[in-house]
Amino acid sequence: PRMPTLRKFPLRCVAVALCLVANVMAGKYSREMNEAKADGGDGPTAEFRIAKLNQVWEKAKRMELSPVRQAELHSDLKIQEKDELQWKKMKVEGLDENGEKEAQLRRNFNVILAKYGMDGKRDTRTLENNSLKDHDIKEGDIFDDPRLDKLWNKAKSSGKFSSEELLSLKREFQHHKDKIHEYNILMDTVSRTEEIHKNVISPLEGEAKEHVLHQKHTDLKQKMRDLNQGFDRLRKLSHEGFTEDSEFREPRVIELWEAAKRANLSTDELDSLKEELHHFETKVEKHSHYQEQLELSHQKLQHVEALGDKEHIKRNQEKYNTLAEKTREMGYKMKKHLQDLSNKISRQGLEHNEL
Repeated sequence: PRMPTLRKFPLRCVAVALCLVANVMAGKYSREMNEAKADGGDGPTAEFRIAKLNQVWEKAKRMELSPVRQAELHSDLKIQEKDELQWKKMKVEGLDENGEKEAQLRRNFNVILAKYGMDGKRDTRTLENNSLKDHDIKEGDIFDDPRLDKLWNKAKSSGKFSSEELLSLKREFQHHKDKIHEYNILMDTVSRTEEIHKNVISPLEGEAKEHVLHQKHTDLKQKMRDLNQGFDRLRKLSHEGFTEDSEFREPRVIELWEAAKRANLSTDELDSLKEELHHFETKVEKHSHYQEQLELSHQKLQHVEALGDKEHIKRNQEKYNTLAEKTREMGYKMKKHLQDLSNKISRQGLEHNEL
């Protein structure tokens, strides 16, 4: 009978073909794994093109981060990915010979881990500040910093500000509080890596240690300078109130505009930058709007889940996922634009000072 021979032949072919496909796929898969797969991820669908960033992302999804915070982490990781891939190109071209950029990238990555509580350390950076005033916490102390709280309480009770202006002022104070926290994280990261890499014979403490680290790390020094300038501005604002001709509303944009005015730029350059900052401010406000919507969508999803209607849950989950995706995307675009503007201002300022 002819039937069995007909069946045997194709099966042998199929077996050979399957082996070939398996080998090809294995090569492709291991290549993709090296490039992108995180522990527990599923290869080709990995979120990032760098394995350690995927590992962080996978871990973050298991943590109880709020939706907005998770979206923020995602955009921070996207910026880190962009910077690391750019650095890899630089390295191939023989740039960054002294490894300065590489060290900065490593530092940035450690800062991300610390910022989102993934560095294995309990975050005591703001608690330490609080413990100083445990005995004397007043109702108005909301910024975890005695100087900020004192200034805020004074401004609030001064009667100089309308309720809308107070909201704007509070946003400025909150922004400054976030910057103090970022500075403390960077300071902590830098000093820890210094201590790990070098066998310090006489470890320095307090201000002496801070001074040494500032001399070695210009980004720390710059952040400290920004903090001082930011606090001076808050003090001035608290005493004098908002002026009619305030160009911008968003703290980050105001900060960039102040830096641009200090950078010794020509009138044309300042005008051009002002226009770009207005576009950037729209982006910042749009991003804030998406963050609020994401938070609301998450609350609604939790409410619907408690009711248990599967169809309803599915619809809300889809809406929530779309919003989360959009918020992450907006966050990345906003942070990239912020990075570009900061670089542009410091580069133009340098060029003018060298002339």
